[in-house]
Amino acid sequence: MKRISQFIILVLISTSFSIQHKQWVAIGDSITYLNDHPEETGNRVTKGYMTRVVEKLPEFDFINRGRNGWTSGDIAAKIETLDIPRADIYSVFLGTNDWWRGRTLGTLNDYKSSTGNNTVFGSFRLIINRLRTLNNKAQIILMTPIQRGDFVYINNMANMAYGSYREKESQSLEQFANAILEIGSYEKLVVVDLYHKSGMTVKNMVKFKRLKEPATGKYKDYVYPDFVDVPFNPKTDEYPYPIEAIDMTYDGLHPSDEGNAVIAKMLVEVLKN
Repeated sequence: MKRISQFIILVLISTSFSIQHKQWVAIGDSITYLNDHPEETGNRVTKGYMTRVVEKLPEFDFINRGRNGWTSGDIAAKIETLDIPRADIYSVFLGTNDWWRGRTLGTLNDYKSSTGNNTVFGSFRLIINRLRTLNNKAQIILMTPIQRGDFVYINNMANMAYGSYREKESQSLEQFANAILEIGSYEKLVVVDLYHKSGMTVKNMVKFKRLKEPATGKYKDYVYPDFVDVPFNPKTDEYPYPIEAIDMTYDGLHPSDEGNAVIAKMLVEVLKN
């Protein structure tokens, strides 16, 4: 009888201290997608930001709904068919591809009035509406895009883009970050402001960019902003970001281990509360 009583006490203690798991769905672009596909980073990334978050907060289980190259408009257009489940927490980490593709930003009125998927504000309204339909008690966390350096895709050097130090279609990346902050303020949602508060800037995206010096044809390691107007030929030149160039990103755009650790730390601070 004594052994049975001890067993019951142990069960009760174990139950009282068991972890109550919460479901977290991360919606995003390639930065989110790559968490589960490190081989597509040339194995330069060992752990993405979501994996790092749940290591610190084991009560969370994450589902990755990142899509390579997608904009908020792409997500909004497919939001009904993306197999996004009911969850306790949703994070939305979009905007950098919207900027690069030159999507119309719109205004907060497009969000308030649900004007549709023709603007970034309208796209976010469609996304948030869907998440609230899935669980109107879920916490929705918005994340602003990080700043960008010159991107050169490690698996196809012809796929490249200049950094956020320059406007695209007369729009700055910061305007897209500020739009997400506006939506968060209007909806009273938590916003993880990676653009302004992460410490990840154009200056530390990479330590340098290795390019041929125009005058001599010899390779030289250029730091920002010296590399901005130096030409790069993907057909003849070496990949401009060797391992030793890695800083907050490994390719000018996608976070390295260090960059992912910064994102995870900021998310952990939010999720702990």
